[in-house]
Amino acid sequence: MAALDSLSLFTSLGLSEQKARETLKNTALSAQLREAATQAQQTLGSTIDKATGTLLYGLASRLRDTRRLSFLVSYIASKKIHTEPQLSAALEYVRSHPLDPIDTVDFEQECGVGVIVTPEQIEEAVEAAINRHRPQLLVERYHFNMGLLMGEARAVLKWADGKMIKNEVDMQVLHLLGPKLEADLEKKPKVAKARLEETDRRTAKDVMENGETADQTLSLMEQLRGEALKFHKPGENYKTPGYVVTPHTMNLLKQHLEITGGQVRTRFPPEPNGILHIGHAKAINFNFGYAKANNGICFLRFDDTNPEKEEAKFFSAICDMVAWLGYTPYKVTYASDYFDQLYAWAVELIRRGLAYVCHQRVEELKGHNTLPSPWRDRPTEESLLLFEAMRKGKFSEGEATLRMKLVMEDGKMDPVAYRVKYIPHHRTGDKWCIYPTYDYTHCLCDSIEHITHSLCTKEFQARRSSYFWLCNALDIYCPVQWEYGRLNLHYAVVSKRKILQLVATGAVRDWDDPRLFTLTALRRRGFPPEAINSFCARVGVTVAQTTMEPHLLEACVRDVLNDTAPRAMAVLESLQVIITNFPATKSLDIQVPNFPADETKGFHQVPFAPIVFIERTDFKEEPEPGFKRLAWGQPVGLRHTGYVIELQRVVKGPSGSVESLEVTCRRADAGEKPKAFIHWVSQPLMCEVRLYERLFQHKNPEDPTEVPGGFLSDLNLASLHVVEAALVDCSVALARPFDKFQFERLGYFSVDPDSHQGKLVFNRTVTLKEDPGKV
Repeated sequence: MAALDSLSLFTSLGLSEQKARETLKNTALSAQLREAATQAQQTLGSTIDKATGTLLYGLASRLRDTRRLSFLVSYIASKKIHTEPQLSAALEYVRSHPLDPIDTVDFEQECGVGVIVTPEQIEEAVEAAINRHRPQLLVERYHFNMGLLMGEARAVLKWADGKMIKNEVDMQVLHLLGPKLEADLEKKPKVAKARLEETDRRTAKDVMENGETADQTLSLMEQLRGEALKFHKPGENYKTPGYVVTPHTMNLLKQHLEITGGQVRTRFPPEPNGILHIGHAKAINFNFGYAKANNGICFLRFDDTNPEKEEAKFFSAICDMVAWLGYTPYKVTYASDYFDQLYAWAVELIRRGLAYVCHQRVEELKGHNTLPSPWRDRPTEESLLLFEAMRKGKFSEGEATLRMKLVMEDGKMDPVAYRVKYIPHHRTGDKWCIYPTYDYTHCLCDSIEHITHSLCTKEFQARRSSYFWLCNALDIYCPVQWEYGRLNLHYAVVSKRKILQLVATGAVRDWDDPRLFTLTALRRRGFPPEAINSFCARVGVTVAQTTMEPHLLEACVRDVLNDTAPRAMAVLESLQVIITNFPATKSLDIQVPNFPADETKGFHQVPFAPIVFIERTDFKEEPEPGFKRLAWGQPVGLRHTGYVIELQRVVKGPSGSVESLEVTCRRADAGEKPKAFIHWVSQPLMCEVRLYERLFQHKNPEDPTEVPGGFLSDLNLASLHVVEAALVDCSVALARPFDKFQFERLGYFSVDPDSHQGKLVFNRTVTLKEDPGKV
């Protein structure tokens, strides 16, 4: 009945019945949407219109800090936030301002509250955009990319409603071009972006010898200093096997040394289109660590050449993770910093007869046995004019590319250097409608920054020939590319596309769900950065791809937390114990060592009162053989108190379940030593504890031979268990997000960012000992 009521409620918000049913499958989302709709109805005092319902759904599905739900619902219900851009801005604002109270004046200013965009303003903005593209519109008619017009109008009117802009574009275009003709109805094939296939074919000699296994006794720095013996010295690039020497090489290396002073220079070059994962941790450690170990510098360079997939949150998250792992870039740079120079070099390639404009479609370029381009030998002047036309927006996406004249190591012919994309760039705006590819950009940016060692994973080995060819074709400094093996983990997926599927299906909450192996997820779960760096050191700098067991990473986590996480006591499934002969008239203050093995690290104080709580599993009315904890005739000690308790009475409820115990106590030194000492809490705080297990059941959830139904069919439905009414001692009352503790006898736990005043939330990071069932 409740499900039917929710289904009716969700469809009344404007959701289709299918979408409403999908939403109901996601318990957390449906609960949040139901609460948002209820609050909105109370504010409105009437039914919710479809536009408001759409915003409420967007809010419920994207809001992570549930404390802000009522605050944001009030703005939506009162129409102060009434467009999608405003909602996106509001969600970003509360994400970046987690502390109370919210500055409402600043919030409203950042979210465009009160800003009125009139139909006249929309009409003027659209008219201006159409006038800028009028000649091309008249030629291409309805085949023109109308999204470009909408994007330009939106750039002028940030808070305008997108549907109103689209309607205005449709109306003005119809007024300009008239009704569609038969030719307008012939759809052009939709072309995916031009991207060369990656390959794992290995045709070049492994230049990083040894390293199939790492000496686990060596620190990462020691290993990386050792790698320097295998790599070339700065300025001696020509000694590297396979390095191409030209008549200009030695002079360029001399100039390079004058600029760098013989300093080692590396770079970590992520694409800002996703969250970093455990594999990236190896890359970060290798690039930053190699530079550090050899007194060099490392750049953090964003490969921001694909504006279609890049988001601001990924840039900041990547910077955060690099810093979290303990590294500081010498400089943060962007491929887009060099767009002007990259374009000038592309023109020079054409002038030298080494690049040409091609009109083959993406599907014609796929595979390794593609036909040569019929435009490969077109005149240089013609390619120059066409490339300039590409830059000026005279070609639709997919109609023209710039290709380089070379054959790569894997047999791939003439890789693409530039493609057309009518998408504004986050840094350069709408200055460019052509963007360079990785194959073209990467080596040239390395050259500009005078990188000495371009360290990349093994799959890029097939691009090494194009790397050397391109630098030499332009007679510029040519760095050396060195390859190493990727790091993967069993029982995990790290693909951006697949993580998005997990989020969309509700299998995980977001990119930082503690069951994932993204770095943000590992941080949220409580993994210390030192443990991740130690794990990378143990894996070593191997040439072969490495797939490791998660328990090896967890062992590194235990090693660090054992020395850094102060002890506390918590009870997950509590049982009340009443001490009938408590030795004082009021509670006693017990001094508990933060680290029992090293009491010089201090103590914390907890109360010991006549009523304590123990784990329900620490009591057995009818114990099995070998049970050493509390039972009839079997006393136990209470840790840190110096007291032993002995069972006197079991109090049961109407159903026969044990509700409480009555015990007597004595000094531990006043009789026989008990068989066991158990943890306990008294006058505790109530908290939520989240217990995590592996997200997938099989080692290789992406392997169709192991999991024929696909990775989504391999989910472990018991991967998260939430204890909503756990008890913890009051020593943790002032804990903040990401603070870490060892809960005695239970495991290591970290404070989750969902915590708020009056309600702590803990994530179990790892158990105290490795689960013997994990292999």
